[in-house]
Amino acid sequence: MHTILLYDFVEDYLTRRVAYRSEHLALADASVARGELALAGALADPADGAVLVFRGTSPETAEAFAKADPYVIHGLVTAWRTRRWNTVVGEGSSR
Repeated sequence: MHTILLYDFVEDYLTRRVAYRSEHLALADASVARGELALAGALADPADGAVLVFRGTSPETAEAFAKADPYVIHGLVTAWRTRRWNTVVGEGSSR
């Protein structure tokens, strides 16, 4: 099982992210190094949100990530939510 963290972005996200991108990526890289974050990236065409996939059944790790994320702290993310994802196919699936 995985937990998905979904972000909704402000309209001018691509412009505003520049100031916080290195700090955001450092947070993501640290989460990957701890074995928490499996995949992450912004949605394209339009760039109005992002999807981050965390390993494990508890949303607490994803929620802690969001609360510490400079994109959230500095208002680039207008809303975020977590969803448990029952993965059944692919590397790391729970089947």
